[in-house]
Amino acid sequence: MNLANYITVIEDYPKAGVSFKDITTLINDKEAYSYAIEKLAQLAKEYNADYICSPEARGFIFGCPVASKLNIGFVPIRKKNKLPRETISIQYSLEYGIDELHMHKDAIKKGSRVILIDDLVAIGGTLKACAELVEKAGGEVVCCLSLITLKGLGGEEKLAKYHLKSLLYLED
Repeated sequence: MNLANYITVIEDYPKAGVSFKDITTLINDKEAYSYAIEKLAQLAKEYNADYICSPEARGFIFGCPVASKLNIGFVPIRKKNKLPRETISIQYSLEYGIDELHMHKDAIKKGSRVILIDDLVAIGGTLKACAELVEKAGGEVVCCLSLITLKGLGGEEKLAKYHLKSLLYLED
């Protein structure tokens, strides 16, 4: 199955010059979505992880079902003021400014093996921040997975030490 056929490209969204990759058409198709989850789970399985962590919101779409398939825990990484208990946080740069991610302080046990999953890697800032947050909690990031990596934007290089693997490698 060619998953690229299920990605809708929206030009000049959210601003002029951006070629937005819309995954909603993929997750709307039960066969394509199931296939993507199965392929991500196959990649993840070899790392023998304790947890899957994903950033909100689109990362949850792929991270939760993969964690369920592997019978391991899922840890949400969220924006400020979205988690009810004590959190640890990290600030990071986006293409358009600064953002902040949080994770429950007690979500990951020290020494745990963690796989990060997101829908798309562009410049790699979000997953790099997630990796640093997991490491701050005492976990080890053993792999980063994504549905899509946009080639030539630097994300692959930024996440190289975390063994980034994607199902699709697309041009920006």
